[in-house]
Amino acid sequence: MVAAALLAATLFIKLAAGMLADRVLGEPRRFHPLVGFGRLAGWLESLLRPEDPVAARTGQWRGLLAWALAVLPWVALVLWLRGLHPLAHWAVDVLLLWFALGARSLTEHGEAVAAPLAAGELALARQRVSWIVSRETTALDAEGVARAGTESVLENGNDAVFGTLFWFIVAGGAGALLFRLANTLDAMWGYRNALFLHFGRAAARLDDALNWLPARLTALTYALLGNTRNALACWRRQAGAWDSPNAGPVMAAGAGALAVRLGGSAIYHGRTEHRPPLGNGAPPDAASLYGAIRLVRRGMLAWLAAAGVLALLLALLATGTDGGPHA
Repeated sequence: MVAAALLAATLFIKLAAGMLADRVLGEPRRFHPLVGFGRLAGWLESLLRPEDPVAARTGQWRGLLAWALAVLPWVALVLWLRGLHPLAHWAVDVLLLWFALGARSLTEHGEAVAAPLAAGELALARQRVSWIVSRETTALDAEGVARAGTESVLENGNDAVFGTLFWFIVAGGAGALLFRLANTLDAMWGYRNALFLHFGRAAARLDDALNWLPARLTALTYALLGNTRNALACWRRQAGAWDSPNAGPVMAAGAGALAVRLGGSAIYHGRTEHRPPLGNGAPPDAASLYGAIRLVRRGMLAWLAAAGVLALLLALLATGTDGGPHA
């Protein structure tokens, strides 16, 4: 019991330190490690992606090999660094959580869209939302900008925040790094087009697997911190219609928690995609975007509080166990 209490207390302190570092420092402004990782991934892609992208079997095996070469050596390096000294895990884990956590960046980008949208500066809001979404934004009206921004914050709340926290809780800094790099490769290779349909399948499937439980915990977090009944109903009715098995629960529950209507048609790369509806309520606006940001921020505090309560309970149990009479 004492060992479990110490482990929980250590986890709580590391979570608090990593969250604080992200809040104060944000992501690295210069020499961001993910820039170098992206270059490595691009080199591996050019080396291993088959010239004939239709070659299914060859493409899948090469894609899996590229994923392994891009991700696993870094995870192994982290595990080695943690073992160099009995106290090394403190610095390694906190630094990696700071690196992997994108909460401040996400909220800053969301607020950068919400502020001009609330002020009626539609052209500026369109420009800024184009920085965080892949759909075409030049012809979006105010509701379209709010919809794109709110969806982005809700979905990336899982990818950039809660998924990272989950894998950090499970496996420390190595887990957070594994999740962040896998998510990055999915964003680079996980497309269902002619070039990446087979080569990127491993990246997409592995990201789906790593995200399965965190996505549902994210959806539950949104539901508990917003309009709970509406969020759970939207999750149950709408999530299965979404293409992504993980984005569906997150975005349906998030939209329901905010009591707004999201989803619907959007233009990607010149082609209109008719997406299923999400949520139930009023059309989105700047307040919806601010609401999504608050869900992410409050969710982080809720996860940290849960870790703190667990550490305190285990400490009390350990004290009671050790403080009893001995024969």
